[in-house]
Amino acid sequence: MALHTGHAPLNKHLHRIGKLESPHCPHCANIDETVYHVLITCPQYRHERHSLTCALGRKAMSIPFLLSDPDATPHLIRFINATGRLKDTFGEVPLPRAPADK
Repeated sequence: MALHTGHAPLNKHLHRIGKLESPHCPHCANIDETVYHVLITCPQYRHERHSLTCALGRKAMSIPFLLSDPDATPHLIRFINATGRLKDTFGEVPLPRAPADK
């Protein structure tokens, strides 16, 4: 996923590749819009982050956990969809399918 590599269509990356003039968050003056900012600190997504924290506890504040642990994936996708921040690029991100019983 683009979040893991830092190539997500967030303003910091889009600025770095020349697609935007500013790397700043559209909601926070003079703060670069990075994966960390969107997932952990941006006040615009406080409500969505609360749902993530209720589901994952303190682990919701760990970028490595959020981006690599399979248990975090459905909660992270719900967060991304709820914020609507990546919808223009990815549309509604589908939840992973549950593994079939063997």
